[in-house]
Parts: sequence; structure tokens; C-alpha cells
Amino acid sequence: MSFRMGSKVWVQDRDQAWVAAEVLASDGGGNRVQLVTDSGKKVLASPEKLCPRDADEEEHGGVEDMTRLAYLNEPGVLYNLKRRYTLNDIYTYTGSILIAVNPFTKLPHLYDNHMMEQYKGAPLGELSPHVFAVADASYRAMMNEGKSQSILVSGESGAGKTETTKLIMQYLTFVGGRAAGDDRSVEQQVLESNPLLEAFGNARTVRNDNSSRFGKFVEIQFDSNGRISGAAIRTYLLERSRVVQITDPERNYHCFYQLCAFETDAEKYELGHPSHFHYLNQSKIYELDGVSNVEEYVRTRRAMNIVGISHEDQEAIFRTLAAILHLGNIEFSPGKEYDSSVIKDEKSRFHMQMAANLFMCDVDLLLSTLCTRSIQTREGSIVKALDCNAAVAGRDTLAKTVYARLFDWLVDKINRSVGQDINSQMQIGVLDIYGFECFKDNSFEQFCINFANEKLQQHFNEHVFKMEQEEYGREEINWSYIEFVDNQDVLDLIEKKPIGIVALLDEACMFPKSTHETFSTKLFQHFPSHPRLGKEKFSQTDFAISHYAGKVTYHTDTFLDKNRDYVVVEHCNLLSSSKCPFVSGLFPLPPEESSRSSYRFSSVASRFKQQLQALMETLNSTEPHYVRCVKPNSLNRPQMFENGSVIHQLRCGGVLEAVRISLAGYPTRRTYSEFVDRFGLIALEFMDGSYDDKAVAEKILQKLKLENFQLGRTKVFLRAGQIGILDSRRAEVLDNAARCIQRQLRTFIARRVFIAVRAAAVCLQACCRGYIGQKMYASKRETAAAISVQKYIRMWLRRKTYMKLCSSATIIQSCVRGFMTRQRFLHIKEHRAATSIQACWRMYKFRSAFHRHQASIVAIQCLWRRRQAKRELRRLKQEANETGALRLAKSKLEKQLDELTWRLHLEKKIRVSNEDAKQIEISKLQKMIEALNLELDAAKLATINECNKNAVLQNQFELSIKEKSALKRELVAVDEIRKENAMLKVSLDAFEKKCTALEVELINAQKGRDETIEKLREFEQKCSQLEQNVKSLEEKMLSLEDENHVLRQKALSAPLKSNRQGFAKSLSERYSNAVASRTERKPIFESPTPTKLIPTFTPGMSDSRRSKLTAERHQDNCEFLSRCIKENLGFKNGKPLAAPIIYKCLLHWHAFESERTAIFDYIIEGINEVLKARDDDDVLPYWLSNTSALLCLLQRNLRSNGFLTTTGQRYTGSAGLASRTVHGPKSPLKFIGYDDGVSHVEARYPAILFKQQLTACVEKIFGLLRDDLKKELSPLLGLCIQAPKTGRQHGGKLSRSPSGLPQQPSGGQWANIVNFLDSLMSKLHGNHVPSFFIRKLVTQVFSFINITLFNSLLLRRECCTFSNGEYMKSGLAELEKWIVNAKEEYAGTSWHELNYIRQAVGFLVIHQKRKKSLDEIRQDLCPALTVRQIYRISTMYWDDKYGTQSVSNEAISEMREIVSSKDNQNITSNSFLLDDDMSIPFSAEDIDMAIPAIDPDEIDLPAFVPEYSCAQFLNPIQT
Repeated sequence: MSFRMGSKVWVQDRDQAWVAAEVLASDGGGNRVQLVTDSGKKVLASPEKLCPRDADEEEHGGVEDMTRLAYLNEPGVLYNLKRRYTLNDIYTYTGSILIAVNPFTKLPHLYDNHMMEQYKGAPLGELSPHVFAVADASYRAMMNEGKSQSILVSGESGAGKTETTKLIMQYLTFVGGRAAGDDRSVEQQVLESNPLLEAFGNARTVRNDNSSRFGKFVEIQFDSNGRISGAAIRTYLLERSRVVQITDPERNYHCFYQLCAFETDAEKYELGHPSHFHYLNQSKIYELDGVSNVEEYVRTRRAMNIVGISHEDQEAIFRTLAAILHLGNIEFSPGKEYDSSVIKDEKSRFHMQMAANLFMCDVDLLLSTLCTRSIQTREGSIVKALDCNAAVAGRDTLAKTVYARLFDWLVDKINRSVGQDINSQMQIGVLDIYGFECFKDNSFEQFCINFANEKLQQHFNEHVFKMEQEEYGREEINWSYIEFVDNQDVLDLIEKKPIGIVALLDEACMFPKSTHETFSTKLFQHFPSHPRLGKEKFSQTDFAISHYAGKVTYHTDTFLDKNRDYVVVEHCNLLSSSKCPFVSGLFPLPPEESSRSSYRFSSVASRFKQQLQALMETLNSTEPHYVRCVKPNSLNRPQMFENGSVIHQLRCGGVLEAVRISLAGYPTRRTYSEFVDRFGLIALEFMDGSYDDKAVAEKILQKLKLENFQLGRTKVFLRAGQIGILDSRRAEVLDNAARCIQRQLRTFIARRVFIAVRAAAVCLQACCRGYIGQKMYASKRETAAAISVQKYIRMWLRRKTYMKLCSSATIIQSCVRGFMTRQRFLHIKEHRAATSIQACWRMYKFRSAFHRHQASIVAIQCLWRRRQAKRELRRLKQEANETGALRLAKSKLEKQLDELTWRLHLEKKIRVSNEDAKQIEISKLQKMIEALNLELDAAKLATINECNKNAVLQNQFELSIKEKSALKRELVAVDEIRKENAMLKVSLDAFEKKCTALEVELINAQKGRDETIEKLREFEQKCSQLEQNVKSLEEKMLSLEDENHVLRQKALSAPLKSNRQGFAKSLSERYSNAVASRTERKPIFESPTPTKLIPTFTPGMSDSRRSKLTAERHQDNCEFLSRCIKENLGFKNGKPLAAPIIYKCLLHWHAFESERTAIFDYIIEGINEVLKARDDDDVLPYWLSNTSALLCLLQRNLRSNGFLTTTGQRYTGSAGLASRTVHGPKSPLKFIGYDDGVSHVEARYPAILFKQQLTACVEKIFGLLRDDLKKELSPLLGLCIQAPKTGRQHGGKLSRSPSGLPQQPSGGQWANIVNFLDSLMSKLHGNHVPSFFIRKLVTQVFSFINITLFNSLLLRRECCTFSNGEYMKSGLAELEKWIVNAKEEYAGTSWHELNYIRQAVGFLVIHQKRKKSLDEIRQDLCPALTVRQIYRISTMYWDDKYGTQSVSNEAISEMREIVSSKDNQNITSNSFLLDDDMSIPFSAEDIDMAIPAIDPDEIDLPAFVPEYSCAQFLNPIQT
């Protein structure tokens, strides 16, 4: 292939495998090409070693499906993965093959339930690549085709195979779930078996901390309904040698370290730190970074519980593990006899004793088993002693055998616990198997692993080739058999009988004297010149095999030992005799014929070959799906991509082999629209619109004289290299166009320079002329200024003279005018004073006359009123004398009661005042006494002090006369104090006498109070007697009214009994028990309904008669309500009719006051039946209007006091009369909005429960209506997420979107959305749904539109384009227009609900994104979006209209850092998808406040009302 100057190519590099470069020049012969790499390094290379590259793909972060690469080659695949990995897009398709790159960091937003819901049912390739898409494709294929599927997960250690397998099973359990009627948690047991198998089958290796050291095939079984019905796990080639031998820095199996870390069990089994045990201390790595062995131990225990392992078996398992560790610490030393061995020291003896105790076997028998062997001969049994090396080998063999049996038991237990569905016809198998391995030292394990990978690679090649054939068949192109190198020769070399490597190895193992030298010699003798087998130069025993992934050299030193799988009979006999049932169950007694020899030969390679053959048979019977896991670097660090390592893994995983198979046929395939978009400019003469895309593509290829291409139905297929020719020709056309543009640009620049020079010359001339003109103008201006100055000076002098004369004249005139004005003012003042005096005199005269006339009129009126009052007084006295004795007595009693009450209150006040006064006086006296006591004490102290002073003064009498006089004065003061004390004592006695007098008065007052209370009690008894008389009269009146009501209903319903006998009978049977229980209750707890008052006052009516009447009444009621519910009664003045009619019926029948009734349940059941059997779209809106109206009537008219105090409430007659007055059919009282304080009904428990059920019914109807709208809207939104594909227009901008199809804005699909919303509004308005519900419903619909469009935008790369953003922007404008027309009353906050999709679309269509910083994007463009969502859109954006780039690399890096930090801080909040809110956005109180008042009286009765006697009260004629 020839390259022109400027071509973009890939060139091989020693460090980076491949680097991007550009062709500078090539020599004349074309043997060498000079290149410059992106780093600026210049290199020479031959054209054969170069690969072409497409620079356009580098601008858009790679492609999701690598079959759409312009150049499908090794570096193209490598760098496409690298670009996507840099953006945290770890999944990429290669056709139907998924490549998963291990991110080495948590990405929980990719694996939550919402993400699984998005991929559920989505076709493969529609959304972004994901492991869930592969799992869903396998599940859908199984359900659609009825054929079992398999998912093969492969990759090297540390690539994430185990985690990928977990995710696949997690998704299958999500979509499959549990079979109906199955109480076992199959899916949970399958998932929880992973940590259990990881603990016993995973270990740390050089490349991975959690490497699976066994192959696992999980077969998940499904029933015919697609629900999980069972599961089975198969394992392959557990690495048994790891139990006894490990290398640094690897570790043994995790379970050993977990057991040692758990202190309780470690102490129980005499364990300690892992460094104390030989099987663990061969490596110095005991802990793993970020992993707690104690927590993992607890997790393993929990997994055992879930899969059904009993506590006894768990203890036996860990006891067996501890025994293996103790067994490894047994050391041997040479014995006294030749080639014999004994226990080395006491420490080894202790470990042997512990091992025997844990195995529950005899310690001497264990020692004998380890140090001797029994050989069966014809003469008898011979016991042979073993030397130290043989004893150690036997010890290790025992440990490996026990662990292998234990692992097999766990797998079998998991299978039995999970349970296999033998009737299942559909399965999905998930294969998690080791990848191709090539180390520095490769042994028997690597040989088996690579053998399995060769088998799987053959299966993979056949599958890829089959997909290629299917692709060619779908496109209906002519193709011949494509030759590709098969690896069957390698498989024959390994497994073919009788001279394959496995057969030769088994043959060598059967002979005791065979060594690895004899095996290697025999191998090279049988295959002296095999192309796949090679011999190492520096080793006589090592051999090399050329696998599909490369050449691997195997060291045969341990091949024979590892292949031998001898079962020592003594070991089996020892452990089968164990007293532990678990251990003895691992080693059942061997048959007699096999017990004659101490060894039974078994080959690991042969058994593995058989398992592998069974696996391949299983895979061949299923439809395969492939997941290739890739480890990006050897340091297990995120955001680090090692090109060389990844290339090696792609080669080992068969990805490059699939590329090679594609290259053998037609590696480049493009849809016709993609092809014409990219290469249409080569032949613009055919782009006038007269040809379709297929014809244009054929014309282009024929113009370039290309051959061997194929034109399919929808795609054009090109041979390898032809895309390069097309790109070269395209580059030439673009170069010519660039030269033309450059030529025109240079012409434009030269003309622009000329015009600038000319304009400068003109400007200079203008400046010169302007300067001369300025000079001339300045001279003329000075002359004119001088003349003007002279003129103004002369004018000023003349004006000054004139102003002096004018001011003098003005002063004289002002003086004269002021004198005349003052004279005129004095005259006017005198005239006004005279007028005021005259007015006051006249006013006084007329006022006196008016007062005299007024007094006469008042006197006459008083006399007349007095006369009329006397007449009225006589009339009132006459009427008062005619009043009954009862009223007089009542008035007298009331007056007496008032008087007594007043006297009682007066006495209480007097007593209280006296007691208060007494308490005040006592408190004052006590305070005075306390003060006097204090003063007395002070006086006593003073007296004592004075006495002391007197003694001192007497002693000093001769020394000072002044002190003597002072002492006398103090003695006088003391005498005065004593007198005051005596006076205080007298006053205290007087106060005590007063207190005794007050107490006597208090006793007398209490006696009077008792007498008054007795009189009051007598009056209360009289009043209660009068109240009882009134109550009895009211009860009699009520009983008469009830009897009349029952007789009236009986008379009305008598003619209709013959027509409804069957229904009456059923209702009588239904309600007879309820009626009987009601009649047995005491009247004090009954509600005031007619049926409960009749038995008390109509003793002549029998119980059967009452039951029959009650059943007939319930029959009529239920029939009427059923017809009201089932028939559409319509609306009146925008208000529903069914709800007020039902409410008035319940009110008239006193259902709200009933303690027990089934009428409410009947109504709710009837509504639910109508909703369940709805055949019309208007059913839900109709019943939303009616149920909400009925709920408002109940909310505004029911009062729950009666329900809350039912136990202690007593039915009073006055309350009953008031309630019946309100509830009667003739009541003039208004309802809601008219007289709210009077119309409340005391509701009992059934009514309160009915209101709650009705609230739930309203919420249910709203939810059903919302869900139906979402189901109808989902397919419309699926068509609106991406612009429709339209025809190509000549001369327009060609599309560069990933799908390659031209896109133009179109409102057809959005018009369907608008029409859907219009039909919704018409439906809701036609059923008069309140605006409150319409607003809530429309808001939730727009929220669903926002969530669906936004999530689809983030999951589909082809939607994140500039043209698609314009298309969606035009659609959102249509929705905005609809919202504006709908008005805020109905639309509410709908426009705000579209906030996320509006900002995302605004980001797509904005220009110059690279100039926007992250802060500007977050604050100005997308304030509602999270950083993760912005990062997702930025990395998926593709400008298919102008070819511009997304945001800058600095902003991308900053967002990546923020996302990573948030992942560490809060894992649960980092999903970039939106969740749908399924809650009900209102409560019963909100409905009550939002819906306007409803008057039940303003209704039109349906035509069938006269047919029912129970509803005759509704008819206004019967009043």
C-alpha cells in the first residue's frame, strides 16, 4: 500500500507498541517512508509495517463498535480502547463481542437497578456498550428462540472475569427473578455462592489479588415463563498444588487466612498467625490491601448459611482446614532403620496430635499412614517404611486430597442447595474460566489452561466466522469460503490419541521409573518436525508450543508429578474411619478390588480433557456470547493504560484473531448513507439527487476503478486496502479544495492590503488640507471676535445708563401706589366689622325662637308615648296572667336557682375574702413577731455586751469619768427596750384573741355553706326530673316518626317484591346476622337509626319481621347504588352527578351514624369492579371526578367526634332532634360553602374508614391514569429522542454522526406528542376533572418526558450530536408553546419539570464549547446537572454539522477528578441517570383545599330514580 505525503498512519514502537505518525516523504522506490510521530520524533519505516489511521476518529473519543472503524487493524483497535478507557467508557463492542477493560475503581453508577432497567429489553447496540446488554441479549434470545444460551467470559488474571460474571448473574436474577410458587431464593443462593467459592478457590497471584484458580461454569435454568427455576455449578481443574506449595509474593487460598484471622475459631483450633504454618509462610504476603480477613470470614459464613450448609457442617469444614494447616507443620527426621522416618520433635508431635484430633482419627494410625506403606502381594501384605522425602510427599498428598475432596463437596452442596430443575428446557450458562497464560516459568497448570483456551479459541473462531457468513447472507452478496488458519493442528498435537502430548504424558506416568527426561525424549521422537512444536536450545527437556496467542515454553520438571493423581488407599482408609461424619463422608470406603494396591492411578490431564470435552459439548449445544476482559496495566491502578500489555491480551483473548478473520473477507463495511457522506465529494457530479445512495456508491467505486467490492442490501463491502484508496482520493480532493481556498484567501489578503494603502494616502491628503484650512479659519475667527467684543462693550455702556433711569422711575411709582392701597384697605376693614355684628344679632334672635318651639313638640310627644305605653302594659299583663302554671313554676325555679346561685357565689366570695384577710393579718402578725423576736435577741445580746462593759467600766471607774456617764446612758436605753418588749407581748395577746374570733366566724360560715349546698342539691334534683320528663316526650315523638317512616317504606316497596325475590333472599341472608347482632345490643350504644329504635317502642313486631324489612331495605339501597355506579350519570354545570346522589343517599339512610354497615364496602367494591372492567378511556377520568367530589363532601361534612368517643357517648334526645332536623329531606340548610358550621355529621367508625378507603381509591385512580399515560407516551418518546432520517439535499452539509445518516430537524414526531397532550386535555375536560388533578397529572407527565429523554440522551451516543440537539430543541419549543396555551391553571410547573433535558439540549447546541470553563458550564449553562452528567454528555458529544469539538481537555480532566473524589465520598449519589417518581403528589387535605364548593341539592336526577322506593326522597315532588 502506498502512502502520500501528509497521510496519517500508525508505526510500530518498542515501548508503546504503536504510535501515531504522519508521512513526511517517501523515497522514489517506495521501500522506505520518512515519518514524524506525534511526539516530534522522525523515523524511517517500510510501508508494509505501517497501518493507516483515521484522524477523524481521534476527535470523538473512539467508537462504540469497532467494526465501524474506518481501518480495522491492530493499532486502531488498541487506541480506540485507550480513548474510551480514558473517558471511563470501559465497555466496547466488536460486533456482538464485548470487550471490558478493568477500571480498577468503583463505578457503581453503571450497575444499579436503574441502569439494569434501562437495558431491559433494549436491542444489542441501541444503548452504550455494557455487560448488561450482552446478558439481556442472551436472555431475550433464549425466550424468543427457545434455545439455551452461554456467555463465555475470558481474560487473564486480574482482568475482572469474576466481577463480570457476578454482574451477568446479577442481571439475570434481576430480569429472571424467582419462579412462581418457589419459596427458595435461588437467585440469592447463586449470587452468594460466589464469595463461598472465592474463599476456597481464589488466591493471590503475581497479577491479581483475587485470582480464580479453577474454572467455573454456572448454568442458570429457567422455566417456560422465563423465571429462574434452578442452577448448577461445574468446576474445572482446581490448582491442588497451591495448597502445599506457593511462591513469593503469592498466597494460598483465602480461606486459610480468614480462619487464622478470626480469633474465636483460631483459638478453638489452636491456630495463630499465618507465619507459623508451613503451607502459608512460604510467602511473606499475609494481608491484602483494602481487604479485612475477619470481614471476609464473616461473609463466607453468611454465604454458607444462605446456600444451606448447617452449623455442624460449617464447623467440620473449618476444622478440616485447621487440620490441613497442622498437617503441614509435621516434620520428619531419619529413623533408626534404613530409609525410615520418625517425627522430628515435640512441636511436630503436637501438630500431628492436633491434626488427628481435628480429623477425629487415631493419632498412631495417622503416624503409621504418613511413615509407612502397605504393599499387597500374593504372599500377603508387606509394610514398607518411607524415608523423610517420601513421608513429606505423602503428607502433602494427603493435604491436597483432603482439600480437593472438600472443594468438590462444597460445589456439590451448593448445587444440591440451589436445586436443579430437571424439567428445564432453557438454560443460560456463564463460563468464568482462566485466560491464556504465558509466564517466565510455565508448568503443567499453564499447559492445561492454554489447552482449554485453545479449545475455546477454536469455538470462538467458528462463531466469528459464522457471524461473518450470516452478515454476508443478510446482505445477499456473493461470497466464497474464506480461508483462515485454524488451530486444529495444535489441538491434535495436545489431545490426539495415541501419540498426543496428553497420551504420552499419561503413558509416562503409568511407569514408576519414567522421568521427565524420558517423557521429553519420547515426545520429540514422535513429533520431530511438527510446525507447532519446538525444542529449546539450552534445555533438553523443555518444549515450546506455538499457540494462537504466541509461543510458550513449558518446563517439564514437574509434569509427571502434577499429572499423577494417585489415591493412597491408607489415606482413604484412615479418614473413612474418622469419627467425624463430615470427614468420613469425604472419603467413602473403596471397593475391595481397588483396595489390594496402595495406589490407584488417575491422570489429571485425562480427567481435565474429559471435563473440557463435556464443556465443549455443552457450549456447542448453546448459542454463545462472548465477553473479553482486559487488564489495562500490571500495577492495578486506575487511568493507566499499558499498550504492550493490552495488545498481548487482545491477542490472547482472540480479539485480534477475530479482526484477522474479518480482514480475510470484507473488513470494511459501511451503510450506503455513511459511504456517500464520507466519499460523496469524490464524485460531486452524482450528488445532484437523481441517484439513490446505492447507485451513488457504485458510481464512486466505478470511477476509482476498484474491483472485488460487493454491494449488499444496505451496506457496501470493501476488501482490505480499498478504504485506503478511497481515503487517499478523498484527501486529494480535499487538498485541491484547500488549495483553491488558499488561492482565494491570498487574493483576498492582497486586495485588502492595497485598499488599506490607498485609504492611508487619501487620509494623509485630507489631513494636510485640513491643517491649511484650520490656519485660515483661525485668522478669520480672531477678526470676527474683535468686532464682536467692541459691539458688546458699546451695548453694555448704553444699557447701563438706561437701567439707572428706569430704576428711579420705578421707585417713585411704587411709593404712590402703596399709599393709595393702604387707604382702600382701611375702608374695607371697617365695612366687614359692621356686617359681622349684624349677622350675630340676627342669628341669636332666630335661635331663641327655635328652642321654644322644639320644647313644646317634645312635651306633646312624651304625653302620647306614655299613653301608648300604658295600653301596651295592660295588654302584656293580661297575657302574662294567662300563661300556664308550668312556665310560672319554671320561671320561679329559675329565679330561685339564680338567686341561690348568686347567694352561693356571694358566700364563697365573702368566705374567700375573709380567709384572705385573715391570712394576711396572720402573716403580718407573724412577721411582726419574728421582727420583735429578732429585736429581743438583739437586745439580749446587747445586754450581755453591756454587762461585760459594766464589769470593765467598774474596773476602770477610777480612770475615766466619761466612760461612766456613757454607761449610764446605755443602761437607760436597755430599760426602754425592755418596756417596748412588754408592750409587744401585750399586742401579741390581742392578736391571738382576734384570731380565735375569726375562726369561730369561719365555722359558722361553713355551716351556712353546707345548708346552702343541700338546698342546691334539692333544686338540681327537681331540674333533672323536669329534664327527664322532656326527654321522654322527645323519645316518644321520635319513635312515632320512625314507625311512620317504616310503614311508608313498606307501603312503597310492596308492589316491587314480586320482581326481586331472589335478590331479596340473598340480601336477607347476608344481612340477617348483622341485624340480629344489632338488636341484641343495649340501646345506650346504638346509633340513632330507625332500625334500632323500632324494637324498643314496637314490641308487637317480631324479630323475623324486622330482619325481613331490613333485608328488603338493603336490597333496594344496594340495587340503586349499583346502578348509579355502573351507569354514566353525566355532569351538570361542570359538577358530577353520581357523587352527590350517593352522598345524599348515605346521608338520608343514616349510614354515617351507623356502628355497623356493609354499604360502604359495597360502594368501594363496585367502583373497583368498574375500574377493573373498564373498556373506555373515559372511565378513569369520570371516576376521578366523582370519587374526588364524594371525598370532598365527606371531608367537609363529616365530624369524627362520635367515632372517637363511641364508648362513653350517650344518645340524648335533643341531639337526635337536631340531627334529624338537619338531615331531613326538607331541611333548608345549605351544605359546603353555605352554612359550614351547621351541616356537620357525627361520623362513626365505618364512615371514617370509608373516607380513608375513598382516599386510597382516588390515589389508585390517579396512579392508574398516570401509568396508562406513561405507557402510551413511551413509544412516542422513543421516536422523538433522535432526529428522523430524511433524504439528502445537494449542496448541503454532509452528516458526520456515528450512525452516518443525515439528520434534519422535523416536528412530525413531536406533533404526535402535542396531539397526545391535546387529546389528554380534551379527555380530562370532557369529564370535568378538577384543575387540581389536571395540573398534577400534566406535571408528572412532563416529568416523565424529561426523565425518559434525558436518560436516553445519556445512554445513546448517536443522540449526543449537534443536529439532534437542534431537533430536540425545536421539539421542546413545541412543548413550551403547548404549555403556554394550556395556561398555568392546568400546566402548573410543567416547563420547570423539563429542566434537565432543556439544559442538556442547550449544551449540545451551544457554539465554542472549548472556550467554556467548568465553572461557566455548571453555573450558567447546566446549573441543574451534576458533574457526572455533564462529564457524560461532554465525552459522548459529536458535532455532525460543523465538525467542532467538545469541551476542552482541561475541563474534562477537572470533571474526572471531581467525579473520582465524589466516588470515594458518596457512592450512592453518583448515578448519572434520573429516577422516576412514582409517589402520589397530593393528600386528602390538598384535595379539600383545591376543589371548589359542591352543593348536593343542585343535581339532575337520573331517569331510573322512580323505580326505587329507597330513592324517592330525592324526587322534589315528594316533599
